[in-house]
Amino acid sequence: METLVNGFKNNRAFAVTSILVVLLLLVAVAAPVLAPYDPTQATMKDAFLEPGAQHIFGTDKLGRDCFSRVLYGARASLSGVLFLVASVFIVGTTMGVLSGYFGGKVDIVIMRISDMMISFPGMILAIAVAGIMGGSLVNAVIALTIVSWTKYARLARSLVLQIKRRDFVDAAIVNGGSSSHILWVHILPNILPMMVVTAAADIGALMMELAGLSFLGFGSQPPAPEWGLMLNEGRQQLQTAPWLMVFPGLAIFVTVVIFNLWGDNLRDVLDPRNNAIE
Repeated sequence: METLVNGFKNNRAFAVTSILVVLLLLVAVAAPVLAPYDPTQATMKDAFLEPGAQHIFGTDKLGRDCFSRVLYGARASLSGVLFLVASVFIVGTTMGVLSGYFGGKVDIVIMRISDMMISFPGMILAIAVAGIMGGSLVNAVIALTIVSWTKYARLARSLVLQIKRRDFVDAAIVNGGSSSHILWVHILPNILPMMVVTAAADIGALMMELAGLSFLGFGSQPPAPEWGLMLNEGRQQLQTAPWLMVFPGLAIFVTVVIFNLWGDNLRDVLDPRNNAIE
């Protein structure tokens, strides 16, 4: 925490991107207050209204206000991607730590499962899993977790294998430290900075994948306001009502750029090369 506070004070780029991330989260939380209309209320007489004073982002084919739907879409998209990142982080890191620390049959089983998952194209496998489970945001998160944890498992395993050779781990073993004590006190604190930086840098990419599943119909379902789903709903009116795709697309673009820049700056602040293994 002290490192982050110092980084916020000394690294202007990290401070700016952190503020932008907080603003995005505040917009998502305050969507019910900021949205001028109910995002799911259909008013057929107002269908396909162009952006104007009354509806600044225009309306869709059911007369729903696009600005309100974009605001509420931030709640679905951001909550979905943050939950996805957390689940991938927890599953992948846990598997990698167990594989690297215990080795033997545990390592063989986990790594062979990882190899099997990597042999399939990730997005294709996610579509297959989401299709079997049924279209919903939760199922899309589960599907992407299943195909994305291997990266974190391999990274965590490699870091654990490095740390196991350090003198302080040998000293802990000689002093009678249990496996749980060594993992919680010596292993995890030293690999977490690198794992957190990796997770932060992946938020933008995972958001694109989650929006892609929704666009294909395997994520959020109508009438829920979600950016990927809104792109899918607006693609048939791209020539006659381009605002239906432009504004959700811009929302995804801006959010992905902000999180990518924040992840890069977070890497500079934490600097795992100096902090990960001490």
